[in-house]
Amino acid sequence: MLAVLSPGQGSQKPGFLTPWLDLPGAEARLRWWSALAGVDLVHLGTAADAEEIKDTARTQPLLVAAALLAAEHLPMYDVAVTAGHSVGELGAAALAGVLPAEAAITLAGVRGREMAAACAAEPTGMAAVLGGDADEVLAALAAHGLSAANRNGAGQMVAAGPVDALDKLAAEPPAKARVIRLKVAGAFHTPYMAPAEQALAAVAAGITPADPTRILLSNLDGSAVNHGREVVQRLVRQVTAPVRWDLCMRTLADLGVTAVIELPPAGTLAGLVKRELKGDGMPEIVTLNTPDDLPAARDLIARHGGAPSHEPTISFRVVVAPSAGTFTPAAELAEGGDVRSGQVIGQVTTRQGAVEVTAHDSGVLTEWLAHHDDPVAPGQPLARIGGQHV
Repeated sequence: MLAVLSPGQGSQKPGFLTPWLDLPGAEARLRWWSALAGVDLVHLGTAADAEEIKDTARTQPLLVAAALLAAEHLPMYDVAVTAGHSVGELGAAALAGVLPAEAAITLAGVRGREMAAACAAEPTGMAAVLGGDADEVLAALAAHGLSAANRNGAGQMVAAGPVDALDKLAAEPPAKARVIRLKVAGAFHTPYMAPAEQALAAVAAGITPADPTRILLSNLDGSAVNHGREVVQRLVRQVTAPVRWDLCMRTLADLGVTAVIELPPAGTLAGLVKRELKGDGMPEIVTLNTPDDLPAARDLIARHGGAPSHEPTISFRVVVAPSAGTFTPAAELAEGGDVRSGQVIGQVTTRQGAVEVTAHDSGVLTEWLAHHDDPVAPGQPLARIGGQHV
């Protein structure tokens, strides 16, 4: 099983899109997306310096555009899983079929502008906390009035909040931990971004999303999200909610992912995966930074992706588990029975409680793929729905 990952803010490098503009149609595509994002993506990806592309309003649409531009040159129909870090979730949602590329770029432009405006409202920032005991680090953040904005696994957490509180944390770091201030405009993924969340919600309300065509993991809790409308709601909420990339990587492991491609500008997420999933379970990784890396990425998809077939297939939809736990099907449902869109077909009992599983289309329950008290992983197929709509 193969996953494609879309990186987030901080991974950008000056000139990283330059080699991609040599591909036919790439520059025209970026100029079209520039009109939607309200920034010059060609300039930002080729000629802009590090300071210019550090600007949140410019960086966010640039990163989403870079990921989507590179993915157009991959056989994505053989990719099983997509996930993105922070703003990279917009790219992942587009690659999963939830959003058109144009909608993802537009939302990235709005998100970047509004988060930049929220940052200007009061002096806040972020700092990486490397090492230390996770519980002790969280306790130290709480004591200083800070939030854990990113939990990236492998002993890496990002603190966010008022600048003076970050200064105190740096002066009194948790045991066996280092605190490194990050060059960002403000406290992303905290309540300080509430105005940006509200502004993004107002624009996102006009989008008609589709349900994912492949497994799409959410930064909110690492779960696989089945419904397009829920994906959009989570994308909006993520502006103020912590990024749980550690849980996304745990889900990659639970799914049995054997290979990973990180889209440009690649390296950050690949490094986190290597540190977190090391050992026998570490997937094969390709970092896609220039068109010269495309042959290696295509080869990885050929070896780890779904086998292409020209044989006719029966049309059906699969309902998958939203999280890890124990599955209980709805008692009143039997194979051959009618199912309505939005109907609860069972629940997954997790450590945090029960999570309902709902059908994302109407039809006939043709087959249970998991049964009572079966342990299930996030994204695992639970039921097959096909036949005539009711």
